[in-house]
Amino acid sequence: MRLDFLTLAERLGHACHAHGVTVTTAESCTGGGVANAITAVAGSSAYFETGYVTYSNAAKSRLLGVPAAVLEAHGAVSREAVEAMVAGACRESGADLGVAISGVAGPGGGSPDKPVGTVWLAWGGIRRVEVECHHYPGDRLAVREQAVRDALIGLIRQLESQDKIAMR
Repeated sequence: MRLDFLTLAERLGHACHAHGVTVTTAESCTGGGVANAITAVAGSSAYFETGYVTYSNAAKSRLLGVPAAVLEAHGAVSREAVEAMVAGACRESGADLGVAISGVAGPGGGSPDKPVGTVWLAWGGIRRVEVECHHYPGDRLAVREQAVRDALIGLIRQLESQDKIAMR
């Protein structure tokens, strides 16, 4: 566990406690890296109960309710997919706040429209979602680590920017 991930996860835990919020994850290209960082903190079971690793499109649909039409029209690496993933993760887990990540970590799998390093992230809940697209440099490990870091930072930002979460 990288030290900066642990520091971010601890900060997230403090923010969850302060706001009385539970969190969930819906991960594809990070393969559970965000959930791993969160659960590295002792006591994280108080605010983290469920995380989803939905690597395939079928899993995204089956576990998170991502419509097949969204995946067919926009692909798994898209704004539309991560919006549906985070809403589905919050709905299915009952969490107040979630993060969803889908991207092309490489070394293969990229395309001219979605080159290696393209990662979409979404934070929010059932009703409100914030989405960002990043183009991370580096190899597969570097892309995944940058996505995990930004996922944690985004969760913290969501919590620290509001007096009380009104996601649900």
